[in-house]
Amino acid sequence: MKLLLASQSPRRKELLSSLGFAFEVVKIDCEEIVPEHIKVGESAAYLSELKADAFRKLEEDEVLLTADTVVAIDNQFLGKPQNEDDAKNMLKLLSGKTHQVYTGITIKTLEKTITETDVADVEFDEITDDEIEFYIKNYKPFDKAGSYGIQEWLGMAKIKKMNGSFYTIMGLPTHLVYKILKEI
Repeated sequence: MKLLLASQSPRRKELLSSLGFAFEVVKIDCEEIVPEHIKVGESAAYLSELKADAFRKLEEDEVLLTADTVVAIDNQFLGKPQNEDDAKNMLKLLSGKTHQVYTGITIKTLEKTITETDVADVEFDEITDDEIEFYIKNYKPFDKAGSYGIQEWLGMAKIKKMNGSFYTIMGLPTHLVYKILKEI
């Protein structure tokens, strides 16, 4: 079996490697637009499957893994920030509140496609404007849904409580990936 990871995320690469899987990183060019009729809780799975469907036809021994992470608060979708102001606004919105992190994965072979989503609740302490400025300046969270990485300073300093998998919040529900890949 030849495992293909369709993600440029260094976090996903690190997690999949830590699970003990050998894999090759591949690139998929796909416009990640969620139609309005898709509910927030279904959007990560939708995007993950969209990426998998955009990949070339798989060979007999290949297994493709795609993933997408979506942050939502009050049913409002928070993607990756477009710029510094967007990141500041997202972090202000998350400050002192609980939000959801959905990570959808798709594992595809020539014969079948399996898509699953895991969700975690994350509660932030209040985040001051100075703390937001510090975080954005030093960690540049522009490649992260919701403008933060749980494994970085903001996650360490400001997450009060979480219910769900740390790794789902980080961008790859490793327990689901491991279980499905073992079955394949």
